[in-house]
Amino acid sequence: ISKEVRIPVFVLLIASFVTIIELLMQSFFYDLYLILGIFVPLIVTNCAILGRAEAFASKNSWGKSALDGLMMGLGFSAVLFLLGSVREIIGNGTLFDQSSLLLGSMGESLSVTLFDNYQGTLLAVLPPGAFIGLGLIVALKNLIDLKTIKTTMVDPHNNKAVATTINI
Repeated sequence: ISKEVRIPVFVLLIASFVTIIELLMQSFFYDLYLILGIFVPLIVTNCAILGRAEAFASKNSWGKSALDGLMMGLGFSAVLFLLGSVREIIGNGTLFDQSSLLLGSMGESLSVTLFDNYQGTLLAVLPPGAFIGLGLIVALKNLIDLKTIKTTMVDPHNNKAVATTINI
């Protein structure tokens, strides 16, 4: 498989197998299918992270690959935290509500109500709200990228590339 299509093929194969397994579970092990719910299809989401890690690691040293993996993990975590926070604020008017389900009694003190008597926006807490929120985050990042022009020039003294960034 050529390097250009390796990651899409990787994701397609795993998505196909996961879909087949999910359909088999729905047909023959319905109770298990109900318990696992969305978690089986989420396996495909990990393909994006694994595919990106594999593509970088195949071209770089283990040290650079480890640092890239750490930074990618932190980046994905930051985006997930931002997306979840925005959805909870818009959807319920709270932040860290029901964190006690994850953290026990220690999580009860983290709950913050930002808007009293807020009815919430149902779309924000449903799956389409996550896609809309992610789309808005990507659009914001693209807008920031458009405002920043990156140019590369060659230093005539040593023939090395010098990158400069211009903010508009």
